[in-house]
Amino acid sequence: MYLLLVFLPLFGSMSAGLFGRYLGSKGAQIVTTSCLAASTVLSWYAFMEVGVCGNTVYIDLFTWIDSEMLHASWGFLFDSLTVIMLITVTTVSGMVHLYSVGYMGEDPHVARFMSYLSLFTFFMLVLVTGDNYLQMFFGWEGIGLSSYLLINFWYTRIQANKAAIKAMVVNRVGDFGLSLGMLAIFFTFNAVDYSTVFAAAPSVAGTTWNMLGFEVEKLNVICLLLFVGTCGKSAQIGLHTWLPDAMEGPTPVSALIHAATLVTAGIFLVARSSPLFEYAPTALIVVTCMGAMTAFFAASTGLVQNDLKRVIAYSTCSQLGYMAFACGLSNYSVGIFHLMNHGFFKALLFMSAGAVIHAIADEQDMRRMGGLVQLIPFTYAMMFIGSLALMGFPFLTGFYSKDIIIEVAYAKYSVSGHFAHWFGCMSAFFTAFYSFRLVYLTFLSRPNGQKNVIGGAHEVPLTMGIPLIVLSFGSIFWGYLAKDMIIGLGTDFWQSAIFVLPTNSLFIESEFIPSYVKLVPTVLSFAGATLAIVLNHYYASFLYDATLSPVGLKLYAFLNKKWYFDKIYNECINKPLFSFGYFISFRGMDKGLVEVLGPYGAVNSFSSMMKKASKLQTGFIYHYAFIMLVGIILLVTSVCLWSGLESYFFVDNRLLFIYAGILLFYTSSISRA
Repeated sequence: MYLLLVFLPLFGSMSAGLFGRYLGSKGAQIVTTSCLAASTVLSWYAFMEVGVCGNTVYIDLFTWIDSEMLHASWGFLFDSLTVIMLITVTTVSGMVHLYSVGYMGEDPHVARFMSYLSLFTFFMLVLVTGDNYLQMFFGWEGIGLSSYLLINFWYTRIQANKAAIKAMVVNRVGDFGLSLGMLAIFFTFNAVDYSTVFAAAPSVAGTTWNMLGFEVEKLNVICLLLFVGTCGKSAQIGLHTWLPDAMEGPTPVSALIHAATLVTAGIFLVARSSPLFEYAPTALIVVTCMGAMTAFFAASTGLVQNDLKRVIAYSTCSQLGYMAFACGLSNYSVGIFHLMNHGFFKALLFMSAGAVIHAIADEQDMRRMGGLVQLIPFTYAMMFIGSLALMGFPFLTGFYSKDIIIEVAYAKYSVSGHFAHWFGCMSAFFTAFYSFRLVYLTFLSRPNGQKNVIGGAHEVPLTMGIPLIVLSFGSIFWGYLAKDMIIGLGTDFWQSAIFVLPTNSLFIESEFIPSYVKLVPTVLSFAGATLAIVLNHYYASFLYDATLSPVGLKLYAFLNKKWYFDKIYNECINKPLFSFGYFISFRGMDKGLVEVLGPYGAVNSFSSMMKKASKLQTGFIYHYAFIMLVGIILLVTSVCLWSGLESYFFVDNRLLFIYAGILLFYTSSISRA
């Protein structure tokens, strides 16, 4: 059953990809969606058996690599952490497959699209079920490939090409760090399987390497390298630039990859490696601060974005920051709980955004929308539920995880903890503001689009509506139903899947912080939502004038241009590297040095010399006599110089006879010719 759970999406992908011509569009949709539905049912069964009943399952399929010290097998580990990821991945992916039946129904290449979706799901399942870092890395690279194919699905669009290449290149930076981390793990532990590495972690804690003259702790280095991989996949600040641009792909791709699955792979890596991070305090501080800065940066940038999907993309980046700093505070269970909750309401938001775009002729600019609440009330209700869950409205799913993350940050009672707490509170305010700005501009404001576009708005078909309803139930009820089981006091749900040192556990302390501290994020969320509605409805002219003021214009440009990260990268990194690649590497080395001194250049030089030497073969005897005379003169000269140089360089005289013999043989051959 467990192997079927993993390999059913692969079967669906191969069926649609290889036999889509024979199955047709409808056949490919039926096969892939049915396989995902079956995999989803099996995932929930695995959740009941492993998570609720506490029966961890391990399957050793066969040996993959067996080379002296390196042993890696195809093994599958199903523990509490794995099954949480499984139900998130398969449920959201199944809903996306069903949603795509309606959204992509008119596309001529729908079989290829469904094949890519199922292939991505398969690699994601391999990533979360692997029992060693090497198999995890196989799935890690697989989802990177699948994301490239999906973002670039409409490959005739230049922006889609650029976005896909950008996602691939930026993720290569993170993957390089992850590769170095895996090499460091093997160098330290002589193993890559989780059980061996985690069991030996306490014995390695405190030991050091000498790097560039500095003594550094091994586990700190390993964990920081692993976190570089997390920054790439989970879009932490610095390597986040690919995520908003990836919205160029179809909306179902945004819902699947950039809401609940691919971007959570980095958070899963940190949680899975908790036995290593717990003995690396410096790495935990870095994870906390980077996560807090990511949450604040993305939330502030989302305030002034006008593209519907781009606002939700920056929201994803911000929520990933919350998950990261929760893990940095050693509250991995809370981070994973928020990961799961976020998957439901963020997929709901993306699919609702897709329903809006589908209804108004593919328009994505919120400034050209408005008045849609009366035309598409069902879509408005779904978007409203998702926005409430995102802002942490009390008793909805997001409230039960995001507020707890902020509380445990306060309970850390350290500089990094309070840094994360206040950045998290400000991010909560910004999140509520841009969420209700989106709702107001899209649905509640006066219509600003073309009459024929707004007037032609229509509700989604049933195949797109059912996934929205399912995800809305998850966005409303899942947090309340699962809170006590997953992060409740004294719960044994996680067993040995997550390891936390007793000195790092903060959950109990977070229950006893002052009540007013617990109310801060909720009050800020309500303030942000109210301010967004009031400013955009009653003071729109004030916002316009404030934007055009000298200070407001600079602030608006700073936020709208994403803190100028892209400009800095282009000016300081990309352009110098491109210049180096063309002028020095290509023209100077490849077309210059290598071609002159390499085989190609040597052949050309030798041919040129032979052509010039062939001109000496004139056929006149006096020419040959002249050449021999010059040769004898050079010989006598070299003999005279040789005797002088011998005293300084101790040259062997026998070399002189060898040289003379060669010269005589050459002159005699010329004379015979």
